[in-house]
Amino acid sequence: MQQVGAKSFANAQPIDLRVLPVPVSMPRRGLMVRANHAWVLHQKRIVRLAMASLIVATAGGLFAIKDTLSTVAMTGLRFVQGEFAQAGFGISGIHISGQRLTADADIIALMTVGMGDSTVTFDAQKAQARLKWLRAVKSATVKKVYPSEVYVDIVEKDPVVRWRVGSTTWLLDERGDRIGTDVSSFSNLPLVIGEGASDDAVAMSRLLDRHPKLQEGLAALSRIGDRRWDLIYRNGLRVQLPETGVAQALTRLDEYQAGYRLMDRDVTVIDLRVAGLVTLAPGEQAREQLGKTLEAPHKAKGSTEYETAAEKKSDGTTGTQ
Repeated sequence: MQQVGAKSFANAQPIDLRVLPVPVSMPRRGLMVRANHAWVLHQKRIVRLAMASLIVATAGGLFAIKDTLSTVAMTGLRFVQGEFAQAGFGISGIHISGQRLTADADIIALMTVGMGDSTVTFDAQKAQARLKWLRAVKSATVKKVYPSEVYVDIVEKDPVVRWRVGSTTWLLDERGDRIGTDVSSFSNLPLVIGEGASDDAVAMSRLLDRHPKLQEGLAALSRIGDRRWDLIYRNGLRVQLPETGVAQALTRLDEYQAGYRLMDRDVTVIDLRVAGLVTLAPGEQAREQLGKTLEAPHKAKGSTEYETAAEKKSDGTTGTQ
């Protein structure tokens, strides 16, 4: 503190204290001071409380007007698409390549439904994902080329077998799944017929691939009782394969064909169902030839043994080990 001397009061004058003004109380100023103190002391808590209140109020407001917002959004989307289309961004062409089994109409319908008609709003990735839903599509690439073109490149699954059911012929992929109906460009694929044929068609086709000679003139593979296969040839020959040991039976047939041209001879059935035994059903000419060959020695001896044997084998089949 600074000490005041007598000289400091030399010019002082006496006054009456009653003339001094009395300050008027200001409530608003007091509130402001207290609010300022509260802000300084509790700033973080006040901010958190305010944010929580704002979020609750906003959520409640959105819930109350959600239908209105949805309507406005759809209206706005249609308006924007229309504006883009008028500005030259409308989709004017969709170019598709790589498809053989899938119809263009199916590709376009699945890819564009709900997508609008503008390249700006068209979602290429979503369209690309949708195309994999088509049974023949393995993968797809969709690209937008501004201002108004969409390009689609399709990679389809490879058919390996044809399966005829009633009047429809399906194309099967390597998993045995149906990927499309038969078209003329796939007529070279193996044909399987019969109920349940699709289950083992691919495996049987792979076995035949090891024996190219056995595929010459092959018309179809017939599934019998959903247990085994018959090979049906265009010349009318039927080869009956066993339920088990199919690979071994095909190998034996291949050997007989290479050594004796068995499948080229006048036989209508080659039965391989019993292991180690080949049973043949001769054709008409073969039966006549066999009859003459076996009949001559017996007639020379005055015996009717052949006729008796022929009666017992009325179905015309012969067997060999």
